Amino acid sequence: MKKVYLLFALISVSAFAQKFDNIKSEKLGEERRITIGLPASYEANPEKKYPVLYLLDGDYLFDPFSGAVSYGSYWGDLPEMIIIGVHQNKDDEREDDTTIDQNTGLPFEKGAEFFEFIGAELVPYIEKKYRTSPFRIIAGHDVTASFINFYLYKEQPLFNAYICFSPELAPKMEVRIPEKFAKITEPVFYYLSAADGDNKKIKEPIEKLDSNIKIANNPLVNYKYDLFKGTTHYTQVLHAIPSALYQIFEIYKPINSAEYNDKIAVLETGYADYLENKYNTMSKVLGVQIPVRMSDFKIIENLILKKNAYDELGKMAEIGNVNYPKAMLGEYELGLMYEKMGDPKRASKKYQNASQMEPIGDLNKDVMYEKIDEMNTLAKKTK
Repeated sequence: MKKVYLLFALISVSAFAQKFDNIKSEKLGEERRITIGLPASYEANPEKKYPVLYLLDGDYLFDPFSGAVSYGSYWGDLPEMIIIGVHQNKDDEREDDTTIDQNTGLPFEKGAEFFEFIGAELVPYIEKKYRTSPFRIIAGHDVTASFINFYLYKEQPLFNAYICFSPELAPKMEVRIPEKFAKITEPVFYYLSAADGDNKKIKEPIEKLDSNIKIANNPLVNYKYDLFKGTTHYTQVLHAIPSALYQIFEIYKPINSAEYNDKIAVLETGYADYLENKYNTMSKVLGVQIPVRMSDFKIIENLILKKNAYDELGKMAEIGNVNYPKAMLGEYELGLMYEKMGDPKRASKKYQNASQMEPIGDLNKDVMYEKIDEMNTLAKKTK
């Protein structure tokens, strides 16, 4: 029980710094209230930029999303992010915000104004005021889940990832979205969910959308559909939030047994390249820049040794030097490579270089000195 209390205490420490703001919108002709959640590390890391998660129906979606993000980031499975919740339920604004023309299936009147508010006012406001990365996510529930899809219709979609909980799809949307996905040339993430308790009017278009997206089958579209058994239109959201976040940030997670067995250990070669590509994708696609985790580095190093792919240790040295330029990691990897290739003299030199650099992980001066003595002894025996 103490462990549970400790966990809750630790999670609460990492909770978002939550505040409110009122944005005066020329598009809407009124002020709109938003909730802003800044990561716990925001003030302590003035150079760091964060992905942004925009929530329609932010009145009730903000708390469950921020809890899921805090929990996932505590365990290193999700990156920290800025969360923006748009208030739409005080006076039932969501009904006007999501107004569409039933003939065209597009935003209409107040819906068109709200569409412009998000893209032309809210997003620029947030990106000017806060340190944001280029990766934007948007989420909504039923009518707002449908509404966020209109940003996909643009020639250059405004958001990189879309989270749609039981969307009440606008006319023609189950066809238009797959048509757009078939033409996508940049990576996009799309999450769709429904409850078995949803009514037929909601479920049937969702099922058609799911089928059509699968037919489009564009590898640049990272797509997932969940149908949650035993849930209602409202309760399924609590199941769907973590599923959506973990789908979008799948590659961000530290290497686990599934990734190791299914994606890495099956490779014939290129283990170091896999590690480099994993972190490059985090940066280029997700806008998340972190140094290679030492746990991931050691997993790949051990596999390289197990597979006798010693030449790849040179690539590991490059990765070490790029991510930890002051640390002994890169020189150590070169020493290990020469050692395994039967060149103790050159290995000793690299270990010597490493001993003059900063320790990292389980590597320190004592380890390097032991390696140097070992290599020097081996070099004498081979003369």
